[in-house]
Amino acid sequence: MTYEKIQIAKENGLATLTLNAPDRLNAVSRKMIAELKQCWEELAADESVRAVLLTGAGRGFCAGADLADPDRAKGNTSDSGEALDKFFNPVIRLMRSVPKPIVAAVNGPAAGVGMSFALASDIAIAGKSASFLQAFARIGLLPDGGSTWFLPRLVGEQRARALAMLAPQISAQQAKDWGLIWDVVEDADLMKTAGDLARRLADGPTMSLARIKEAMNRASGNTLSQQLDVERDFQRELGKSEDFKEGVAAFLAKRKPEFKGK
Repeated sequence: MTYEKIQIAKENGLATLTLNAPDRLNAVSRKMIAELKQCWEELAADESVRAVLLTGAGRGFCAGADLADPDRAKGNTSDSGEALDKFFNPVIRLMRSVPKPIVAAVNGPAAGVGMSFALASDIAIAGKSASFLQAFARIGLLPDGGSTWFLPRLVGEQRARALAMLAPQISAQQAKDWGLIWDVVEDADLMKTAGDLARRLADGPTMSLARIKEAMNRASGNTLSQQLDVERDFQRELGKSEDFKEGVAAFLAKRKPEFKGK
């Protein structure tokens, strides 16, 4: 499908999804979020896609919701949660549940729901000049896109509350130091570094990566005993996979495995 506010490219198991409103620092309009929802649904169902690289066009990753979006004004109601239920929450749920790893290449400001997109990814890498901002309190709202769930788990209660209430803009290096993202690289190296990592995942044991993602999603709501059962059930399934057989054979032969994602 052809999109207007996003771009999608697929090559040898890797899909690159680019937010494409560079004149607005990729601020999320109603059209963009609707396209994102449809795209994530398609990526989840596409068996040829084994990993996804998410980034933004131009000099920004995502500046948050587009408050000047004319479609937003047309749909304005007294229920501010309606847009979350209809547009934004489904996208975050899809990102967390899609059975393939998502790598975010944060190439500039990640504010508001843009920061939530980075946190909802499985692995986030930022360019040195990137920044992160929970902007919501600046306009009288609270963090959404799952950020009130992600932040305490990643940085602890004190930092999470300060990030949400004081709304400071923090650097990519500080985000890494606090555990919000995986790594920081020079701006010029960002896309190659993130692309290489995403390619490594796309060439990896797809079922294994999917079950790792699902197991960690379940862990926050499970007791240790329940999580041990999840690990048992998933390990039983993976132990029957072709990729496990290939992984063991490659290890014993001291060669690089050639995973097929099966």
